[in-house]
Amino acid sequence: MYAVTDPTTGTTVQTYPTATDADVAAAVDAAHEATAWGRTTSVAERSALLRRLGDLHAEHRAELAAGIVREMGKPLAEAEGEIDFCVDIYRYYADHAEEFLADEELPVTSGPGRAVIRRGPVGVLLGIMPWNFPAYQVARFAAPNLALGNTIVLKHAPQCPATAAHLERLVAEAGFPVGAYVNVYATNEQIAEVIADPRVHGVSLTGSERAGAAVAEIAGRHLKKVVLELGGSDPFIVLSTDDLDSVVDAAVAARLDNTGQACNAAKRFIITADHYDTFVEKFTTALLARQSGAPLSSVAAADTLERQVTAAVAEGATLHTQGARSGAHFPAGVLTGLTTGHAAARQELFGPVAMVFRAADEEDALRIANDTPYGLGSYVFTTDAAQAARVAAGIEAGMVFINGVGAEGAELPFGGIKRSGFGRELGRPGIEEFVNKKLIRTVA
Repeated sequence: MYAVTDPTTGTTVQTYPTATDADVAAAVDAAHEATAWGRTTSVAERSALLRRLGDLHAEHRAELAAGIVREMGKPLAEAEGEIDFCVDIYRYYADHAEEFLADEELPVTSGPGRAVIRRGPVGVLLGIMPWNFPAYQVARFAAPNLALGNTIVLKHAPQCPATAAHLERLVAEAGFPVGAYVNVYATNEQIAEVIADPRVHGVSLTGSERAGAAVAEIAGRHLKKVVLELGGSDPFIVLSTDDLDSVVDAAVAARLDNTGQACNAAKRFIITADHYDTFVEKFTTALLARQSGAPLSSVAAADTLERQVTAAVAEGATLHTQGARSGAHFPAGVLTGLTTGHAAARQELFGPVAMVFRAADEEDALRIANDTPYGLGSYVFTTDAAQAARVAAGIEAGMVFINGVGAEGAELPFGGIKRSGFGRELGRPGIEEFVNKKLIRTVA
């Protein structure tokens, strides 16, 4: 089940044994025993360990990046950038955890005395991570929770077992105690048992809608809190510009990030009529020219994208592309002639294929943007600040980026609404998800 398969060649180069039931039980036991560490150490002590973990990511940058390329085909420069972002995240929480977790004095109006909110760990957490950002997704879950003193059982994607093992080694080398972070090569059935375990107090999943629904159902039966970061079909809205070439550059970058395999990548390009024809011409030329040639994460991923594109064309869309599908390699493309009535318009295309929609005006662009089951991120390009504010207020999404792409940061919360999930990671909100906000009221 857990194997490293090079998507460039389709060759399985290394396999890892799936955990036994005893292995899974031992992982939860260890994480539970380590909760004493989380309750008794200071935030400053845990922050020092986080800083060391960030430093180790920097020291192992080349090896970690090469592993990501081997496991899921990411272009090397992007894999290196992923590790750099991990370093930022660990250092960010090392720098700010004491501030975020300090006692919060509350104004008392119901009688004498004082009251504070004291933030502390809840205990063992389960993390279920995806393949598309094998190190970054772990960092944004692990960093705030290790700072808080929670302990982690981590199930990584089956195609990223080497990265999973490497990350566990780095946590240990940083000085975290045994059980603070435990990697386990578990099956879905075993993970259901972990969620049900009364010693596990929460679950964070990044992945598909199907996986999110299954995990949330089990967690709900057992009264466990869940944070879900699921799919997205983010709109990229062009309303006005005095430099269309720079907007096209941003659009291409937003679509080709991780070969199009990012939940918050721009996927639906919504262009007002004044700019539509010129944008489509320039965007198509640039997208096809700048595709990396990297494979998708697997042949199965390319198969799925091919089915979606073929269905869109059968419904009347036009595909502009160059080259042919080969194994996990899928050529970049632009689908035009789409309306919100097309099935593809309500799907997530996870690969280097963009959907372009013509909008009559601002109101129509906002209608198209919101006509989706997803609500993760969004991008708005306009020269009118008042218009930007109106559209940002009207977009149904967890994040809006105005006149820019690639503007995420360790200090900024990440998450969505609707079928893109719920809860937030990164920034101050990321450390507030799995926390005991304990009220301490002193009357006299």
